[in-house]
Amino acid sequence: MKFFKSLLPYVLILVAVILIRTFIVTPIKVNGKSMYPTLNGNEIMILNKINIKFKDINRFDIVVLKGTDGYLIKRVIGLPGESITCKDDNIYINGKKLKDKYGKGSTGDIELITIPKDSYYVMGDNRDNSMDSRYIGPINKKEIEGITNFALYPFNKIGKIK
Repeated sequence: MKFFKSLLPYVLILVAVILIRTFIVTPIKVNGKSMYPTLNGNEIMILNKINIKFKDINRFDIVVLKGTDGYLIKRVIGLPGESITCKDDNIYINGKKLKDKYGKGSTGDIELITIPKDSYYVMGDNRDNSMDSRYIGPINKKEIEGITNFALYPFNKIGKIK
């Protein structure tokens, strides 16, 4: 009995860590170059899972999606109910040209679509090398694991990502 009492604090700590990782925050690794130059491959970020339950997802937030080969990290470009099109490497939201300081490379042209309710249009910052809503369509909020904007590794990049 004394042995089990001595183990109780460690079990409680383990349960707390599992609950925090499952429902609140967890580290994730950036794979590939689709978010370059903002994020490079192999960076470690903090995925905030709880934020999207209580806060709206905003344009230019960096979101994490569960993909078939792990996590996909993309930037929110279009919000629910908006119309979006791309022409001559420019993005237009509801007919107005978007001032996009993050996107690099060719966006290409896409036909006008209206983003469904509870869905978002996401793109990688590296437009030449990103599997995103231009190819897979708008992403339902249920598919978004959380928001990430804090780097843990490499150590010279620790802090909030813009």
